[in-house]
Amino acid sequence: MNIIQFPCLNDNYGYLINDTKSAKTICIDTPDAKKIIEVAKENNLKIDEVWNTHWHPDHAGGNQQIHDEFGAICIGPEEVSKHGFLLHKIVKYGENIMIGSNEATIIDLSGHTLGQVGYHFKNDKKIFVGDALFVLGCGRLFEGDAALAYKNLSQFDEIDDESLIYCAHEYSLANAIFCESLGLSSQKLSMRIEEIKQLRKNNIPTVPTLLGTEKQTSPFLLADFENLMKELGQEGKSKQEVFAFIRKAKDNF
Repeated sequence: MNIIQFPCLNDNYGYLINDTKSAKTICIDTPDAKKIIEVAKENNLKIDEVWNTHWHPDHAGGNQQIHDEFGAICIGPEEVSKHGFLLHKIVKYGENIMIGSNEATIIDLSGHTLGQVGYHFKNDKKIFVGDALFVLGCGRLFEGDAALAYKNLSQFDEIDDESLIYCAHEYSLANAIFCESLGLSSQKLSMRIEEIKQLRKNNIPTVPTLLGTEKQTSPFLLADFENLMKELGQEGKSKQEVFAFIRKAKDNF
């Protein structure tokens, strides 16, 4: 499985996934159809399918153009078609879909939107998460609430730490600055913040990120939870309540 990652729009990432055995190619979301087509042709690839994570225009707005250019079949959650974007096949949580011999499980990542999905290639230890999870962050809760988002982000606790998280945006520096403002004592978080600052200073992507790193450093995944509660004045609160507090703080930052 060959993954081609490229920046597009202001801060999005586009992804082409090519199964080298079958020569089948998919793109994850369609943030910038013109750029996606350009990258596919540069690599002599024909896009067979689009896999959408959610309905927002910078994720599904290029479906029609990719279909018109390559005849690609557009696959994703029902909300994509409900919001007027081309969709040929609806996926549901728990289903498996294939690109060549590579299998991905559809996981529930609703919260950012009510129908968002992720694509988990368990055997390959790769997860395409759309806007549900970012480096030191998570997606703004436009449609869902903190309880829904927390429930779905909690499933990452059970996923292999060596899995790579492919998010849809380069938000890491802004997230790092927010996390720094919390004044937490975690040395791992402090080191991660400095690492992100240096990477972005040199225009180096912070995505993909290792899930284990996020579990150890991200306040949004409640890393260092006991100290997190104390240092944020949230003693005695549940994990869901602490998550909600941090998400609200980021909204107002």
